[in-house]
Amino acid sequence: MSSGQQEAIIASHVRGLDGMCSGCRAWWARLTPYPCWQVEWATSRQARAITVRFLTDVR
Repeated sequence: MSSGQQEAIIASHVRGLDGMCSGCRAWWARLTPYPCWQVEWATSRQARAITVRFLTDVR
């Protein structure tokens, strides 16, 4: 691999805030089934916490 090819790869893989580049994120998004089970779990836990808070305040 030439240094020009290496520089092109490094230039196209600019890290985002989460450490992944947009190209890698798009690639992994194709491999992850949607809806993501982690997001489903997190939103259900968040909904439960909100419901408990609401019901506690109502009493």
